Amino acid sequence: MNYRPLGRTGWKIADISFGAWAIGGAWGQVSDEDALAALHKAVDAGVNFFDTADVYGSGRSERLIAQLKKSRQQEIIVATKAGRRLPRQTVAGYSRENLTTWIEDSLRNLATDTLDLLQLHCPPTALYERPEVFAILDDLVKAGKIRYYGVSVEKVEEALKAIEFANVQTVQIIFNCFRQRPAEVFFPRAKQKQVGILARVPLASGLLTGKLGAKSTFAPDDHRNFNRHGESFDVGETFSGVDYNVGLEAVEQMRQILPAGVSLSQVALRWILMFDVVSCAIPGGKRPEQVAENCRASDLPPLTPATMSEVQRIYDWKIRSLVHHRW
Repeated sequence: MNYRPLGRTGWKIADISFGAWAIGGAWGQVSDEDALAALHKAVDAGVNFFDTADVYGSGRSERLIAQLKKSRQQEIIVATKAGRRLPRQTVAGYSRENLTTWIEDSLRNLATDTLDLLQLHCPPTALYERPEVFAILDDLVKAGKIRYYGVSVEKVEEALKAIEFANVQTVQIIFNCFRQRPAEVFFPRAKQKQVGILARVPLASGLLTGKLGAKSTFAPDDHRNFNRHGESFDVGETFSGVDYNVGLEAVEQMRQILPAGVSLSQVALRWILMFDVVSCAIPGGKRPEQVAENCRASDLPPLTPATMSEVQRIYDWKIRSLVHHRW
């Protein structure tokens, strides 16, 4: 496992870390036993950074990570998120009272006195024009409730606005072979500001694992079944906003460029790490073997210029027109 700085925090985190959405909810059923086995496999592989949220299983994901931390000696840094518990996303919902309540609940779930990193969870775009919200977060840092804060965003434009606030330490953004715009528009500015970048949805909800097909089925409580058209939240969260069948066609093209003995998911993760401004990718994993496969991407050699060029060609041919202008 290799490690990179997380912005200005002073932490060095595994460049392939762990996203805990899948073990919390909205990805089909995962037992506590399987979830904890996946978490332990990540630590065994060298992962020291875990990303979760208060809404992943209504705190279940946070509580599972608390169990992990209690049973391991290694330093484990936890990023959680707050804001999606609102019944409807409004700027007014990000009040001092609500933020304090959400943070207190996460502190209890994680069995800690201070959150390592608190991220606003895809708030409305208009929030980035309200410095008083970030002043509340500054107060919570001073009170010792959180060490650092950042944001998780849907759109590049939101990321650019967020990092104009001096104490935003990290930005979590969808970035993968099928969502390339952040590298063009956001990464140069983030590098100037020394902001940590967490690449979320790095495998496009499983499309970039190469293990899905036209006949694949998903459980009723799996967002890949119920949110394909944005019925429950932003459609960009599901298959990165790419039409499922188009995504499968692009994946078939990507299979042709795989080095011997390397899986598509590993190439997709290594592609993300080719951008040095990225602090880490945060793939999920419901089983230990998934986690182990993902983590091995950290030690792969750099992708060749020919491979990078072919990924770009496939994106430009199949994907760009579907997503590039939207997020």
